[in-house]
Amino acid sequence: MTPPQRQRRSPGQQPSAASPAADPPPKEGEIRNPERLFVIGGEGGGERADLDLVTLIVALAEPPVSATPEQAALLRLCVAPLSVAELSAYLSLPFSVVSVLLTDLLAAELVQARAPIVRQKVADRTLLEAVMHGLQKL
Repeated sequence: MTPPQRQRRSPGQQPSAASPAADPPPKEGEIRNPERLFVIGGEGGGERADLDLVTLIVALAEPPVSATPEQAALLRLCVAPLSVAELSAYLSLPFSVVSVLLTDLLAAELVQARAPIVRQKVADRTLLEAVMHGLQKL
């Protein structure tokens, strides 16, 4: 296989439409010039809330007028409890940016963070015996 040959252009010459260097058209859902993530996240210089990917977030209020579009979207999504990982996926934002946004919302008391329900490592012995006896009676 031969490598493609590069063609030199003069400074005033426009690239041809069939040029391999031409950018392909954007795909559906792809953003050509995304905003920088620090613009979305705000200053973010303070301490972050202790959030995990499985921490559940619930909105306590409607989005205020002063909320950024991302914060308003978070508040609308959190009507029912959602994990931080789900919020990150729905908004197509990295976890770090979502955690900065949620820290601001937690400080303003617009959302509540709940730890996920942790199941016991070992099942209760009485429950297992009750299930076993019930199955034996069948």
